[in-house]
Amino acid sequence: MDFSKEELVKIIRSDDPELLSELFRTARDIRKEVQGNKIFAYGFVYFTTYCRNNCNFCYYRKSNGIERYRKKADEILEISKSLIDSGVNLIDLTMGEDPAYHEEGFDTLAQIVRTIKEEYDTPVMVSPGVVDKEIIDKLADAGADFYALYQETHNRRLFSQLRVGQDYDERMNAKLYAKEKGMFIEEGLLAGVGESEEDIADSLLIMGEIGARQVRVMSFIPQEGSPMESCRTPDRMEELKIIALMRHLYPTALIPASLDVDGIKGLKDRINAGANLITSIIPPKSGFMGVAQNTMDVDEGGRTVKEAAAILDEMGLRIAEKDEYRDFLREVK
Repeated sequence: MDFSKEELVKIIRSDDPELLSELFRTARDIRKEVQGNKIFAYGFVYFTTYCRNNCNFCYYRKSNGIERYRKKADEILEISKSLIDSGVNLIDLTMGEDPAYHEEGFDTLAQIVRTIKEEYDTPVMVSPGVVDKEIIDKLADAGADFYALYQETHNRRLFSQLRVGQDYDERMNAKLYAKEKGMFIEEGLLAGVGESEEDIADSLLIMGEIGARQVRVMSFIPQEGSPMESCRTPDRMEELKIIALMRHLYPTALIPASLDVDGIKGLKDRINAGANLITSIIPPKSGFMGVAQNTMDVDEGGRTVKEAAAILDEMGLRIAEKDEYRDFLREVK
């Protein structure tokens, strides 16, 4: 469904219950028409929390004096296998922009991707941050299916305030090159960081222009020790509206309902807004963390396929099988 920028802004600004109810209902109808009652599930493996950047919104920013970890390859593969055995459809290998990986040329990550693809027969998403073309080539050759790299906003002024010292075009061009290399790309925006309704509309339209296969929105969560620690988290209605508009604009897009904002209790609202996959599934007591909410529901077992499947079952939905996800990637462009 096509919306002009003006129409998008009007909906984003609206608090009309009737309009919003219809927006969410039709988003669910679109999803059902495309994929029936299936919902996809991603296992989240945040394997190194070291980072060379100083993003103002991030807990793991370089200058934050926190305890960090860098997991070994066998630990990463063990957690990945446990997630696959639990029923996830894809492994999301996420990292900070760890200087150690840059120094060794990402050979370790490439080998991990290759093992998951060849031995575990499962799709893989990589989130290595901004890397050179040679590294993107290496990850593509290893079999990575997705390259996730979020602008968070497409307002250049706001981008420079959020991602201090980083180059907007360098970041955008890295993901576009990954797309040229045959990988799907995921683009994302962060809600509640000072953006206007016009900024959100621009982001929604740009996501389509660059051909993102997966599009994401997450609400900003204030992070201890960051310059934005005292900022407020936004009303979740903004995130839900954006999810629904993404579904209307891009009927076959992969749109996450992240467990990394409100935990398992936030799943139903995001699915009801039109999301078609669950992200940030993490095994309990694994020693691996989330990003926005780095410990919420993790050790309590609230971010598992079992917990999510129980909620989906109440909604008349189900977790997709691995082959169903792969078929979706092949058939629905």
